[in-house]
Amino acid sequence: MSEQSPEMEIVHLLRKVTVEFGLRQAEFASRHGMHPTDVRALICLLDAERAGTDATAGWLGAQLGLNSAGTTAVIDRLERLGHLTRTRDPRDRRRVLMTVDPRAVELGRSFFGPLIDNTVAVLRDFDENETAAVQRFLSAAHRAVTAIP
Repeated sequence: MSEQSPEMEIVHLLRKVTVEFGLRQAEFASRHGMHPTDVRALICLLDAERAGTDATAGWLGAQLGLNSAGTTAVIDRLERLGHLTRTRDPRDRRRVLMTVDPRAVELGRSFFGPLIDNTVAVLRDFDENETAAVQRFLSAAHRAVTAIP
C-alpha cells in the first residue's frame, strides 16, 4: 500500500463524505418521489432563505446550472409535491419568489436530522481554533471546487 501525504488523505476523506451525502440525498429523493435535482433545488432555496437572498426562477436555474425549461420543470415538480410555494414579490409584483414549504422543511429534518445532529455533535468536541480551521478549510475547498470551469 502506498503512503499518502496528509493532504491527499484529507482530500480522499472529503470525497468519502461528499459521496455519502450524495447517497443520502438520492435516497431521500427516491423515498419521496423526487429527482435528485429537486433535492439540490430545495437545498439552494433553504440556503437562499438563510442568506436573505430573493429566490427567483432565474436565480435557481443559475444555482443548478439548468436552462429555463429545466428550471421550470423542477419548480413545477416541487410545487406539485407541495414542497415549494411561489409568491409575488411585494416590492416588485413582476417577480415571483419561491420559498420552501414548512412541511418540506419538516420532511427534510425528519430524514436528515440525525445526520445533522451527529455532525454537530462531532464539532462540539472541537475547540474554537479547531472549529475555525475546519470552517476555513471547507470554505477554501468550496471556493477551489467552484472555481473549476
